[in-house]
Amino acid sequence: MSFIPTSNIDFSQSILALRMFARNIGLKLLFSENNEHNEITFKRKSDYMPPFNSNVDIFVKAVEKDMYDLHQTNEYEMDNNLTSLQIEALNSLKNNNNIVVRPADKGGSIVVLDSLYYNTKMLNMLRDEAYEQTTVDIVMCMKESINQILIECKLAGHITDDVFRFMQVDHPISYGSVLPLLGDKQQFPSFLRTISNFTVQVVGITQLMKHFSWTWIGILASDNDIGIEGSQGLLQELAKRGNCVAFLEILPAYSSKSRLRQIVEKIKAPSVKVIIVYSTQLYLIPLMEEVTMQNVSDKVWIAPTHWGNSLVFYIKENWKTLNGTLGFTKYNPEIPGFQEFVHNIMPSPTNNDNFLTLFWETVFHCKLSNNNTAMSAGKATSFCTGTESLKKLQTSVFESYSFQEAISAYNAAYAIAHGLHSLLSCDSKDGIPENVSCAAVTNLHPWQLLTSIKSVHFMNTAGQEVYFNIHGDMPTQYDIQNFQFFPNGTSRTVKVGMFKSWAPNDEQIQIDTKLILWNDGATKVPRAVCSESCGPGYRKSTHKGQPICCFDCVPCSEGEISNHSNSNDCTKCADDQWPTYGQEKCIPKTIEFLSYKEPLGVSLAAISISCSIITASILCIFIKHKNTPIVKANNQNLSYLLLYALILCFLCSLIFIGYPKTFTCLIRQAAFGVIFSFSVSCILAKTITVIVAFNSTKPNSPMRKLMGTKTPVSVIIFCSLIQVCICVAWLSNDPPFPNANMVIKPGTIIMECQEGSSTAFGCMLGYMGFLAILSFAIAFLARKLPATFNEAELITFSMIVFVSVWASFIPAYLSTQGKYMVAVEVFAILTSGSGLLCSIFVPKCYIILLKPEKNTKKHLTGKTDHNTMK
Repeated sequence: MSFIPTSNIDFSQSILALRMFARNIGLKLLFSENNEHNEITFKRKSDYMPPFNSNVDIFVKAVEKDMYDLHQTNEYEMDNNLTSLQIEALNSLKNNNNIVVRPADKGGSIVVLDSLYYNTKMLNMLRDEAYEQTTVDIVMCMKESINQILIECKLAGHITDDVFRFMQVDHPISYGSVLPLLGDKQQFPSFLRTISNFTVQVVGITQLMKHFSWTWIGILASDNDIGIEGSQGLLQELAKRGNCVAFLEILPAYSSKSRLRQIVEKIKAPSVKVIIVYSTQLYLIPLMEEVTMQNVSDKVWIAPTHWGNSLVFYIKENWKTLNGTLGFTKYNPEIPGFQEFVHNIMPSPTNNDNFLTLFWETVFHCKLSNNNTAMSAGKATSFCTGTESLKKLQTSVFESYSFQEAISAYNAAYAIAHGLHSLLSCDSKDGIPENVSCAAVTNLHPWQLLTSIKSVHFMNTAGQEVYFNIHGDMPTQYDIQNFQFFPNGTSRTVKVGMFKSWAPNDEQIQIDTKLILWNDGATKVPRAVCSESCGPGYRKSTHKGQPICCFDCVPCSEGEISNHSNSNDCTKCADDQWPTYGQEKCIPKTIEFLSYKEPLGVSLAAISISCSIITASILCIFIKHKNTPIVKANNQNLSYLLLYALILCFLCSLIFIGYPKTFTCLIRQAAFGVIFSFSVSCILAKTITVIVAFNSTKPNSPMRKLMGTKTPVSVIIFCSLIQVCICVAWLSNDPPFPNANMVIKPGTIIMECQEGSSTAFGCMLGYMGFLAILSFAIAFLARKLPATFNEAELITFSMIVFVSVWASFIPAYLSTQGKYMVAVEVFAILTSGSGLLCSIFVPKCYIILLKPEKNTKKHLTGKTDHNTMK
């Protein structure tokens, strides 16, 4: 019951097991009804499929249909029947080098031994004098003894000639067997062959798939050793090279139209363009009949040597279907004299060659018989005249170079001859025991000849190198042929390449694509892929539950590239690089900072310089008119200090523009904070001076003590010193530093000054805001003092502008990035400084320059008196 689905089921093996089960039932039913076969005979293993009665046939078809349905839906997958702890325990035992796990010599037990104990015992056994190294092939000696017994039985009449030939132990060299198992020297140490096993051809087929970039392939296999083993080997080799199998179908061993139709439906799938058929001719002909009947003609068929010269190519109805087929045929160099030898073959009554007789009667449509007439389909057939000659046959029917096994048989015979010659001429000492001299070699044994044959290495008359590898196989070359059908009803087979099994991997296959004519006469190589290739910039995303060849092309994620087709994964660019638009390569990231070379930086720098020039001009005007009443009012020295401070405020904004460096990052925020705090401190001192000056005029006012320069100077120094302390602490503990920010803006390196301590930066701005609000409050309270001495209204308005600018600065600063964040701060510096300049000094300059008649003490006093009288 090995066909019952279990975990990790091999579908093709399950179908084969089902059919063997059905065959066994059919044989038992057949022989239970017919007990006449009681004679014990020796026969080769048969693949005869008995006729089924209706019940067995219904059962087999029902089970097979269920298995195919399960295979399509993948519903047969089961959980592992071992628990995770059991699996872990088995893996632990397997990976433990301190123990050896071996099957027992007798019974079905498993033995677990300490590895040191096991190795010690084995070494002691090898050192035992009871064992010695043999110089004789024991297996060959046993075979020799068996063959001798068989000869005696045959001579005594105990067995027939057929039984003798069947029971004889294998011949020294095979020229046609391709099963890989025969290359196992442990099981078949004396087996040699002048052909490679079919796994070499499997490698050739996979190399052909690689050459044409075919990755989505269908496989059909006959229900016998050649088909099953060949398809399994092909599956493994294709998997190693990353190819995928669209389907693997086992051709039915018995005629089943419904099963063939199911297979053809899979063949007709549009995505499957290439189909490899590992089958013998018996299974192939019904398939091709069904394929031709359904008019399937857009496929590329790959024909291994088993059907490369099959009769299907001689059936004209198949030509359209098989057009463009690529077939592997054994390299068949022309043997000198072989063509003449074949052409001169004549059947003779004495040689009793049944094969030659049948061949002769078939190709010449005559009979080699002693009867006067022979009946064929009710009509008389004439005897062969003896004048028939193979030379007269058309090359399409018979060609001397079409004998694929001729060169292999030729090499086998010559390998034996060379081995025997080498042994007899003492060129080879491998087969002669040490205690026997070369002259004493008169009675050769088969094991001696085999040893000599294994070491032969010669060039045959056809120019082919003959030798055996470690597996007893002769390296083989295959020709790759293309079957071409033309609309005029003719066809031909063209050699388009070759495969050399002994060559390096990248040189094994050679194909001239220009010589190939594909199906429907096309010259372009067909595409055989489940999914089209993913170009650079994309990666493959496989479909869940589907082979790796079926995938979607997904663009690489941000910051990643793929620089070649069909990438499984995208590669992340270096930190200082970024993908191109197509994401096929990495390029250096754009470096961003507020530069003097861009319009924004130039504009801000120009405004900064212009404002500082204007401020300096106002300072000059005040110095020139320092003796005028309007300049003297409210302490002209404070006005000078404030103008100096404003000049520095405008100029300090230039530090923010340009490539951030360690020095500029270190001083720019501190300079900005200290200078603006000094400016606001001057305004606060002017406001206090106004209040003190007004209140000191009252009798016995305590404000008189505050008159003079000490009070404003003390206010300026005290208020500025606090900001200086904040900045010194900031720069000492966690100073600003230049930073390359590669995160916030994809594809761009933002060169910025990292503020270091955000708390210190906040304290600096907070303290500056506190001074501004304090100045505003004091100026607001002093706004109703007599106008003669009063700047309070101007100061109040200037503080409103100042506070408004910096209150707007905070959200704007936090919502921008990169150079625009710096630009926002520079703009706030210029705007707040301009607000102070325009609010406090522009009105005075207006009077000084344009209304000099108002710049007199009398005018100011009169204006004051007039206001007071009201």
